[in-house]
Amino acid sequence: MEESTSISLYLVPTPIGNLKDITLRALETLQEVDVILAEDTRTSGKLLKHYDIKRPLESYHIHNEHQSISRLLHRMGEGVVFALITDAGTPGISDPGFLLVREALAADLEVCSLPGATAIIPALVNSGLPNDRFVFEGFLPHKKGRKTRVESLKEETRTMVFYESPYRLLKTLQQFSDVFGPERQVCVSRELTKIHEENVRGSLREVITYYTENTLKGEIVITLSGKQ
Repeated sequence: MEESTSISLYLVPTPIGNLKDITLRALETLQEVDVILAEDTRTSGKLLKHYDIKRPLESYHIHNEHQSISRLLHRMGEGVVFALITDAGTPGISDPGFLLVREALAADLEVCSLPGATAIIPALVNSGLPNDRFVFEGFLPHKKGRKTRVESLKEETRTMVFYESPYRLLKTLQQFSDVFGPERQVCVSRELTKIHEENVRGSLREVITYYTENTLKGEIVITLSGKQ
């Protein structure tokens, strides 16, 4: 790696669908670190096998991150260099990573975040909605606080980007229609970068009708226009 050898933790984006969407620098980094921390070692194992990367793989996910951090920081202090990857996209964006980065920096350890794949930008750019200013809301709360969060965005003028599961999409779109009005423009992107990529654009009313009549599978990004 060309970067300073003092770096203890690399954040390495991985493809969100198409395996070709990984940078040369990411591959080089994964080849040369001491240990790769993965959200799901089975999922990441397939990616590493595809690129013939043979580095030790350890589990690091939302259910064990609090317990793992002090041990990982101790090993970093001893000179072990880690790369953190998630199942897809950039670590820390609606995925584990933030806590480890915060604690590593607090311990005066060097962290390097590589640029790369994330679902936010492709969905925003191809939505056709204004993208000079936008706000990323990630996943809405499943139950408690969901309605309050949506209503707090009623006066938002910037384009809004959300992640959502296919099982909650219609519920979310209907909630948006109730709060923002059925004519508010929206784009639902699913399976980005994959063979069956689909971007459905129109008013909330139109898109709700479409997904009431069509089967929905895959990862979802919702891009919603702001208040005009």
